[in-house]
Amino acid sequence: MTTSPQEQAPRQDRTPARPEGHPQRWLILGVICLAQLTVLLDNTVLNVAIPSLTREMDATTSDIQWMINAYSLVQSGLLLTAGSAADRYGRKRMLFAGLALFGAGSLVAGLADTTGQLIAARAGMGVGGALLLTTTLAVAMQIFAPEEQPKAIGVWSAVNALGFATGPLIGGFMLDHFWWGAIFLINLPVVALGLLAVVVLVPESKNPQGDRPDLLGALLSTVGMASLVYAIISGPEHGWTSGRVLLTAGVAAVVLGAFAYWESRIPYPMLDLHFFRDRRFTGAVAGAVLITFGMGGALFLLTQHLQFVLGYGPLEAGLRTAPLALAVVVLNFSGLSAKWTAKLGTPVSIALGMVLMSGGLVSIATLASGGYAGTLLGLLLIGVGCAIANPAMAHAIMSAIPREKAGVGAGINGTLAEFGNGLGVAVLGAVLTSRFAALVPFAAGSLPAALAGADGAAERDRVVDAFSSGLATSQLVGAVAVLLGGLVAAGLLRRAERAGREAAGA
Repeated sequence: MTTSPQEQAPRQDRTPARPEGHPQRWLILGVICLAQLTVLLDNTVLNVAIPSLTREMDATTSDIQWMINAYSLVQSGLLLTAGSAADRYGRKRMLFAGLALFGAGSLVAGLADTTGQLIAARAGMGVGGALLLTTTLAVAMQIFAPEEQPKAIGVWSAVNALGFATGPLIGGFMLDHFWWGAIFLINLPVVALGLLAVVVLVPESKNPQGDRPDLLGALLSTVGMASLVYAIISGPEHGWTSGRVLLTAGVAAVVLGAFAYWESRIPYPMLDLHFFRDRRFTGAVAGAVLITFGMGGALFLLTQHLQFVLGYGPLEAGLRTAPLALAVVVLNFSGLSAKWTAKLGTPVSIALGMVLMSGGLVSIATLASGGYAGTLLGLLLIGVGCAIANPAMAHAIMSAIPREKAGVGAGINGTLAEFGNGLGVAVLGAVLTSRFAALVPFAAGSLPAALAGADGAAERDRVVDAFSSGLATSQLVGAVAVLLGGLVAAGLLRRAERAGREAAGA
């Protein structure tokens, strides 16, 4: 098959290459991080409002699940498509569109009268969230010179930790002073400021010879990823062998298989499967899935440990997890983690960071039952490890992909995070449930039900001890996953660097 001169020519991004980076790059990074923070806060703040929504909207358990899942399903399903659209149609344009959609969804959600309206608004916010999560990282890769990209990605990663830590606190404050709709309406002034800043400051960038739209690929990836995430979310509640889970998992396998086949056949794929031949890329991908698997599931279990075992209230539990985020923010905003990565190299940095995180999870699993000191030690180790490993992992993924495909790279990074986090919560939650049920057969996997049915203080203590044992087992499984992720990623990345040096010297 012959190719046209345009196809033969190397494709370059329309943004002029600036060795020193964009003159206003740090101010622009602040703008896109503000947009990122808005999305991340919304992910965590809704959990705090669940009791209010149940009471004031007469929402059922199923309604609450769909309020949460509608957002995550739409967002995770659209991440690859959103990244591809940003590369083709312009990252600034898609960033603006994402903010506008997110703001419109927040307005509808804040004024919703019924659960159906709120679920639909959350789905619309998921579309905006997918565009924001991909374009923010893609823009950061365009405006910074290569030597500054690790520090910029570190700041971007620190904002993720900041959203995780402050979401429950902001949500609790808003619910103490206003009605539940305020947790959505508070997004509006931030969105308005972000829209103005994007128009004034953010430069446009896109692939000038933009690939032809891969509409079928977009449809297949969206349906496949949404089905996969839905199966993972539904597994713990409905059972992994239930018809609902098996059907959606089967749909995901078939559709994603068709997506991979289609992408390997067309001249303008949305996701170029040749990326996976790059050891840097495959190493970073393997590490990213395992790190989010271990961390997502372990932190989900940590909140239960703080509240159910150590007896803290929701707000106090949120405050006591803050040291993790504080360590990430301090190390990344100060640039220390980027300096360490530059000195140690990417493979060693990822391995070191994930060893520290694994050690933190072991500390929580083995020492937390004795009080908060063991938990604090674990949180600090996890925070330092996250500050080192996460930016290095994201940079490894993004730098292994051509500059003109930065949006797709950000979509891959976001998809891996969604997939690993959802799988971690599901699998480690299943480990907890099975261990708890084995130790206390009458518990049926539910701590509140087991405590309610316990006969006397001694039996209640036995139930709590069994639940604590199940949490510790799950945390240790997460620690093993994180450690394996670090070793696999570091090994593949080191081999890729060695092969690159040998090729350069040949």
